Amino acid sequence: MIVQFSAGKLIVTPFEVQVRLDNGCQLYAMVDDIKFHLDALMLVADAGAVRWNIRLDSIEQLQDIKDELGIA
Repeated sequence: MIVQFSAGKLIVTPFEVQVRLDNGCQLYAMVDDIKFHLDALMLVADAGAVRWNIRLDSIEQLQDIKDELGIA
């Protein structure tokens, strides 16, 4: 699944999330390391020593990603 947002796109598979930003930066995280902050529209990857977060444009984008990953 590909989700377009204002800063780039997310590529979501059952195992990982890739973030490809328009400035050329790419971020990767395993699904087990992903969390969602719905009120702030944030997708957060926290794998201990490596952490990043992306603010999406809408709650629908976050919900689509959660649905694709099977997260309630």
